This record gives sequence, structure tokens and C-alpha cells, in this order.
Amino acid sequence: MSRRLRRRLALAVVLIVAALGAAFAVLFLGGDAPPPPSLSNDEAAATSEPTAIPEASAPSSSSWTVSTGRQTFVGYRVREEFAGFGVKDAVGRTPDVSGSVDVEGETITAADLEAELATLVSDEARRDNALRERGIETARFPTATFELTGPVELSRSKTAAAGTLTLHGKTQPIEVALRSQRIGDSTIELAGEAPIAFADFGIEPPSIAGFVTVEDSGTLEFKIRLRPVA
Repeated sequence: MSRRLRRRLALAVVLIVAALGAAFAVLFLGGDAPPPPSLSNDEAAATSEPTAIPEASAPSSSSWTVSTGRQTFVGYRVREEFAGFGVKDAVGRTPDVSGSVDVEGETITAADLEAELATLVSDEARRDNALRERGIETARFPTATFELTGPVELSRSKTAAAGTLTLHGKTQPIEVALRSQRIGDSTIELAGEAPIAFADFGIEPPSIAGFVTVEDSGTLEFKIRLRPVA
């Protein structure tokens, strides 16, 4: 093989590798990640649009259920690194959340929540499709559940809420940084996050040919509105 031919082949390989890197970056890169979930008051303050939160009457023991709508979601936040293209936070969320919460006065005494991971949506549909067979494998493990294991106070300040998370077919204890508030008599709002070590749940961080790598941990995040059980 002549030196000229070897140089041409080497150049072709370099171009193919660069093209594959760009293709994988396009596969997963999308727009800017949305901010972490926050309570309604915080969102209003951030946009300089004050929102009046109705005062609640004297609290009592009650049962609550998840209220569906744009104010309710569960999702993930992970750091992706693209060889030669930089780093990006990828965020995926699903509004398909159900479950029940028991409240006594200003204390959450029980919570059983479930999220449909098969409907997780990020800013890049091809990422969502990839996660059906890799990473959290939503095709094999379409749901995740959380159960509160100890009482936690309703508070706008961050409060540690202990519970168990079932994800990717494995159940592990987690601690959630929770913020919560009553909105009048008809709504309780929860917002929070918890660090997730993928190895604890048998999740292998996706890596594609060395071009796209995902860190070995991420964040579970959520915002949930509750309404009283009729």
C-alpha cells in the first residue's frame, strides 16, 4: 500500500470518526435544560409576577391524592458529556403520576406515589427512545414508586424526607430534600429532589462509542400537587 493511499485512508477514518461524533452529539444535544422544580411562590418571584397564595383554614387529618396537570411531574436530571462538544444537563419528565398522601395537621404521615417512566419526555425524542432500551430501560421497567418511611413536616424550607424508591426493578432507601406548602384548603404542593447513584439500582450509565458519556449518578426531581380525597 502506497504512502499516499495510507494517508487518504487515515484521513477518511478521521472524517468518519468526526462525523459519528457530531451525529451522536446531535442525537442527544437539545435546548437549555429547565430549572429544578420549585414551589409556586418561588416561580412567581423569579418572574417578578407576585401570586397570592390563599390562606388555609385550621389543618386536620386528611387523605390526599395526586392532582394531574402541568403542575405535577416526576423526572430526572443527569449530566451528559460529549467528546469535543462540552457538557449538558439532560432533563426528562413525565406528568403521569398517581398515588396518595396522608396528612395530620402540618405533618405528612404517609405517602405512596407512582410515576409512569414510559412517558418520560426530554427536549430530544431520540434520547427518550434510547432510554427505552438503555440506562433506566423504560421498556422493561415502566414504573417507579416511592414510599415515605417516616413523618415529615409541611414546610417551605427544605426538609429531609426518608423513603424507599423502587427503580429499574430494585428498591433502595433514599432521602429527599422536600419543600411543601398548602394553597388554600384544596391544594398541597410538594417539590423536591434526591441524588440517585445508578449502581444502587443496577443502572448502567449509557455510553455511546466514547462520544457520549453519562455520569454515574443523577437527580430524581419532582413537583406534585395534591387534592383532598372526596
